[in-house]
Amino acid sequence: MASQAQSNAASAGPVVPRGFGRQALYVLLGFSAGLPFYMFSTVLSLRLQAHEVGLVVIGFFAWVQLLPTFKFLWAPLLDRYEVPGFGRFWGKRRGWIMLAQLGIFASMATMGLTSSDENLGITALFAVLLAFWTTTLEVAADAWRIELAPTQAEQGPLAAANLWGYRTAMVAAGSGALLVADQPGWGWTGAYLAIAATAFLPFPLLALMRPDPDHGGRRGSALLTGLGASAVILSAVAAAVAAIGWLLLRIASDIGISGQTNVTPFVLVICMVPFLIMAAALPRIRNLPPTAPARRSVAIGPYVDFFWRYGFMALALMAFVSIYRMGDVLALNLSKPMIRELGYSLTEIGLADSYVALIASIIGVGLGGWMAARWRQGWTLAIGAFFAALGNFGFVWLAHQPIDGAALYIATAADQFGNGMAGAVFVVYLSLLVNPRYPGAQYAFLSGFAFLLPRLLSGAGGGIVEAFDRAGYRGFDLFFLLSGVVSLAALLFLPIIVRVRARPAEDPT
Repeated sequence: MASQAQSNAASAGPVVPRGFGRQALYVLLGFSAGLPFYMFSTVLSLRLQAHEVGLVVIGFFAWVQLLPTFKFLWAPLLDRYEVPGFGRFWGKRRGWIMLAQLGIFASMATMGLTSSDENLGITALFAVLLAFWTTTLEVAADAWRIELAPTQAEQGPLAAANLWGYRTAMVAAGSGALLVADQPGWGWTGAYLAIAATAFLPFPLLALMRPDPDHGGRRGSALLTGLGASAVILSAVAAAVAAIGWLLLRIASDIGISGQTNVTPFVLVICMVPFLIMAAALPRIRNLPPTAPARRSVAIGPYVDFFWRYGFMALALMAFVSIYRMGDVLALNLSKPMIRELGYSLTEIGLADSYVALIASIIGVGLGGWMAARWRQGWTLAIGAFFAALGNFGFVWLAHQPIDGAALYIATAADQFGNGMAGAVFVVYLSLLVNPRYPGAQYAFLSGFAFLLPRLLSGAGGGIVEAFDRAGYRGFDLFFLLSGVVSLAALLFLPIIVRVRARPAEDPT
């Protein structure tokens, strides 16, 4: 019977296509993850600005983007467990992707139905849920990608395909949402509902795919069971997030923290605690045998393995990855409010973020993926950092130009080209650092830490701009100038990190 089943599976073809088909699959998965991102970052910033929410509070909302930094807390669950129903038929990775898409749709639709922002607590709750489920989708998709393409030559095209889909979706969400929101009768509610419906389109396509080779059963039964389990999981996560948010606000109120308090130092300390603990334990980690409980642990084993393999050079790697994309992240949250303040309309911004951003991003991602697959990592990382910095400097240039669509298009194209190129080479670099035994958890750990400090500083961006203004400087000019310089600072690490080699892995079982 086993041989007959194998014969039938072989005749049905591979569940995951190769070559162009595999790249097309990751364009789809990147599209699924990219659509929601602008809706809890850039678009949300403009929506809050339209409702006359202060710039400092808008900056606080950027801390929603901190959530992906902590995806290492739940990433081991995605490596270990399957989603009931979905996992039984489609396998572990696709099961989590399908659950995450349901979470994305529900969160974004609710954000649309509460788009008046009369209760900022409700807005924050569903923005956090949207970020959580978007991140969960990325963890599952990244783990699957690393399993499917373990070498540098394979990772380049697949990473580029994933980023093509991701950035195409970001452009579609960013420009599409603004164009819809600017239409009479649609507004922000129509914009969020339209993007939510678009984000859900890949779900039925995944549901129609062949079963995982190690799974099977009835498709309909697996789908119904998965939908029921998903409803329970989504409700439980929403209740947990609401409870945690209430508790944090209560604690903040009790210790005297208000909307006028500079909480950046407190948030920085809290976010850094788990990483500082791991770094302090490095000498002990380096001497752990394969049978040590810490290396076998489901919760911390993947992260202990990373420090065990790289030793004290892990600190240099973490410092480098935390700076490499900082300029991009700092620009993300405040670039659109700055452009709006210059006098451009939502429609003009949306048009610039449509075909101009899309073409520039596709070229940047494609070139970055091509370089990452063929050139030495040091060269590709340096070129990516250089063009990312130019994108930030472009906003400074734009601020000194007359209001003109061509100038806006040039600045947008420079930003998207640089971000796309740097993003592609960075994804390949991080993917090759992980141990294939723990692809989801270790990639989540590295990519999460890479955006911790940038997103913390981004959350304080509004306050930084206002401080520059009070000091007599052009706040936005100095902010984007400094963010570009930070991107170039990553070049100082390259002579060190290109020499880092991992300790040969051991089997901890």
